[in-house]
Amino acid sequence: MEKRLIKKETLAGIVGELAGKMRVCAPMKAEDQVLFRVLEAGEKPLVDFANTKNAPKNFLFPRTETLLKFTRTGKGMVRAGEPEEGVKTLLFGVRPCDARSFALLDMLFDQEKYKDPYYIDKREKTTVVALACVHPPYTTCFCTSVGGNPVSSEGVDLLLTDLGEEYLAEFITPKGEALLSAFGGSPAGEGAEKRKEEIAARAAGEIASRIPACEIKPILDTHFEDPFWNTLHQKCLACGACTYLCPTCHCFDISDEVKGNDGIRIRNWDSCMFPMFTKETSGHNPRPSQKERWRQRVMHKFRYYVDNFNAIACVGCGRCVMACPVNLDIRKVVADIAKL
Repeated sequence: MEKRLIKKETLAGIVGELAGKMRVCAPMKAEDQVLFRVLEAGEKPLVDFANTKNAPKNFLFPRTETLLKFTRTGKGMVRAGEPEEGVKTLLFGVRPCDARSFALLDMLFDQEKYKDPYYIDKREKTTVVALACVHPPYTTCFCTSVGGNPVSSEGVDLLLTDLGEEYLAEFITPKGEALLSAFGGSPAGEGAEKRKEEIAARAAGEIASRIPACEIKPILDTHFEDPFWNTLHQKCLACGACTYLCPTCHCFDISDEVKGNDGIRIRNWDSCMFPMFTKETSGHNPRPSQKERWRQRVMHKFRYYVDNFNAIACVGCGRCVMACPVNLDIRKVVADIAKL
């Protein structure tokens, strides 16, 4: 693996120059928030920020995407061309927790028994450049409790760690190595690697939120009907903010939109927190209240995903904690389950 040192003051300019040659998505200021968006040629991204309001999964698993087009003919409905293919993209400024979410989504959308061609196409054409967290962005961060860490390279092609005056650039995958000439820099020695290890240890130690997320699977296995679920949901407004901001939530709905003889089949984000998500055509809803929906959300992340992929479907970014309007905190939920 190639390792280089890149001058701090040159990084934003390098990315801005790349935006003139390819599609670059990066964190940018939008009023009082930091959001991922596509850069214009020469536009410089933010490199000094905590984390983005939105997770970058939208660039691999869009909020809305066209799966196919069709038209009505004298012989019935026929396909009318293929949907647009993914565009070669550089996704810059991703925090390690968000990059790790890509690895978790890969387990679902690119597994042996089921492969989602729409997701895979975008994933293969996207290069992920991550910025390590030299300090935890928020007090709500808990990545170390779910198998991550502030300098994790999981799901990353090129990892940048702030050493002070320079960034240590680690070109991890072939897609990352393809950026060697663009990012340049000088060879990194053992001193830089030692400095990174010190920063990683300090950053992990600064994460105050620690929950027993890896210990509750056996409890969930035997507590599906526990009275605990009867009260957990009572404050929930079913707004879906937690699921829409989550880097790993992937519920979706598929529908057809038709105008005249032409139509499209689209996939939209959905949420297990919404009453209509599981409502059947007959009118029956197997999850009739927020009790069942909240139980499903917890079970999915900390039990079912572990059963299927041996991984917790949470990266500890803390977005759901910060976004919930009624302060339903997943950290407290996990801690309470551990006491059952």
